[in-house]
Amino acid sequence: MKKDSRRLPLSDWQLQDSERLKAIFQEKRGALKLTQEKIAAELGDGVTQGAVSHFMNGRTALSIKAATVFARMLQVPVSEISPTLATQVQKMASSLDGGRDVPPSTLTSKEAANTPLPAGEDIHEPTDERYAFIPQYTARAAAGGGHDNPHVEIRSTLAFKKEWLRVKGLNPKSLKVIYADGDSMWPTVSDHDVLLVDESRIEPTSGHIYVLASADKGVIVKRLIQAALGNWIIRSDNEDKGEFPDQVLSRNEINEHRIIGRVVWRGGDL
Repeated sequence: MKKDSRRLPLSDWQLQDSERLKAIFQEKRGALKLTQEKIAAELGDGVTQGAVSHFMNGRTALSIKAATVFARMLQVPVSEISPTLATQVQKMASSLDGGRDVPPSTLTSKEAANTPLPAGEDIHEPTDERYAFIPQYTARAAAGGGHDNPHVEIRSTLAFKKEWLRVKGLNPKSLKVIYADGDSMWPTVSDHDVLLVDESRIEPTSGHIYVLASADKGVIVKRLIQAALGNWIIRSDNEDKGEFPDQVLSRNEINEHRIIGRVVWRGGDL
């Protein structure tokens, strides 16, 4: 998944986020003795004062990581800077509770600890120490016939609890977020689902779901099943086998499909 050098134009809500951020910074920087250079240092190695200015002036879209750093240093909830990012995280958290809209106050500490995404009060006060920020790519993996991704770039990041990743044995440096496209993996993976992919797990294990790439089909997301004589089956979870038939591969043919990584999350454990 190669990053394209061209930037996508910011949407209206992203431009509004920048305006809110700039207004809050101008209002509070004196009392808090903040400078753009100080914020750049908190955002991480290689981030310059110019990059901070781009966030505030609508040239670069805020990611979840950047929004939380700004919120912490400006001593405001993330929702005051970006209601959209806060809402996105809340929706992802509610999907783990059967799809209900869960008010922050109703999530118990045990429920929050067992979910990968920030939930409840976590949404308003996340810190770099508690969360890993996984890049979201514009690439799509077809839960169907195949998907070509000629131009791929990072759109933002998605926050995952470091403790959850540790329990699952996942290294944040090996993780990427992409999106499913199609219905072949329904009901396990639905169209437009967010997929967390572990790119370190490229050895096929029977029964697990992988993102694969091939010259003829592009990028697909399928379940791999080991058959007799060392053959492998690329299987769709959708029971309509007339439209989504199994594909049996010989040992040689499996090598023609490059495993990009194993899908380890799609809004819930797989």
